[in-house]
Amino acid sequence: MVRLDENEISFPDPEVYDGHDGLIAYGGDLSVERIWFAYQLGIFPWYNPGEEILWWSPDPRFVLVPAEIKISKSMRKILNRSVFTFSENKSFREVIKNCQQTIRKGQSGTWLSDELMDSFIQLHEYGLAKSIEVWQDEKLVGGFYGLQIGNIFCGESMFAKVSNASKAGFIHFVETHKHQIELIDCQSHTEHLESLGAKMIPKKEFLKILHENNERR
Repeated sequence: MVRLDENEISFPDPEVYDGHDGLIAYGGDLSVERIWFAYQLGIFPWYNPGEEILWWSPDPRFVLVPAEIKISKSMRKILNRSVFTFSENKSFREVIKNCQQTIRKGQSGTWLSDELMDSFIQLHEYGLAKSIEVWQDEKLVGGFYGLQIGNIFCGESMFAKVSNASKAGFIHFVETHKHQIELIDCQSHTEHLESLGAKMIPKKEFLKILHENNERR
């Protein structure tokens, strides 16, 4: 595992460096420039607030191909009944704040630090990060956010205050952008996204898709 220099924005090559369970570096900072550079390499930060910043590029990688999304009959009924309404980039700050405050199964706290949250808000202001909001009776009840890198969307975190809200928002996003988005990077496995069609692919394959996407931008 490589220690990063705070004064130099660089990372070990994830194609040739494979750390323990995908952990390839630590340290550095959470500047907008470093985060944006990291994601273009297929690397993302994930750590406990107050501890050393950890940088990951896991193998295999959990992704979803938009054309392969699975929509259950019950979810299709919910979408057809217009139980929820959706928007994009209308309330980025509220979405990321809710993601930070959401208590998740098996976790005692949040991995989303204030510093990391502030950097993603800046990325949003630069037009690089986007949010998807889910509304019910004009109240924000779910959503998620991530980075858009060309034709690849790197999903970061989601939340739901009512049943099926985040799932409905994700399906709506995929169906709306399925002709513009080649791949959705889900990073690490969750049963929630697996039920929607996400799957594991070798890191080498993911990085190849990412690099080809970067060259087209």
